[in-house]
Amino acid sequence: MTTTTDTAPKPGGKLPPRPVIRAAWVIHRAIHRLTSGRIGLRPASEKAWGMMRLKTIGRKSGRERAAILGYYEDGPNLVTMAMNGWGAPEPAWWLNLQAHPDTTVELHDRTLAVRGRAATPDERPRLWELWRRYDGDELDAWASRRPHETAVVILEPHGGTD
Repeated sequence: MTTTTDTAPKPGGKLPPRPVIRAAWVIHRAIHRLTSGRIGLRPASEKAWGMMRLKTIGRKSGRERAAILGYYEDGPNLVTMAMNGWGAPEPAWWLNLQAHPDTTVELHDRTLAVRGRAATPDERPRLWELWRRYDGDELDAWASRRPHETAVVILEPHGGTD
């Protein structure tokens, strides 16, 4: 089951082709890198999810990796989804975070030390509904493209900044 509702959405939801999604990720990371971080991250608001840069340690390589992800704030926590552009495989950053949950995130104005984890079955429905304020009913349609439930990921601050 990919959603928290009892009625299964129709598969679909309009998304660009996978190569377009992947190209957008590459371009976004390049812009962030070429502008030394001045462009590419934004704060979350009531009307739009924010963009953060999550650093992880590769579970196989042991090397630092980074991904730019959408998020919103839930109290002191940051919430994102392990959705891989709504493709079937789990995103590498999520697999890495499960292996090494203590990491950092760069926000538009600061860097936070966080510990990542999947939302519990009790937390997930509420957090999924909060994400819906940004994507509406399309969220369930996009999630229905995946063969398994999309993890809602909570990043809990646990210390100082870098």
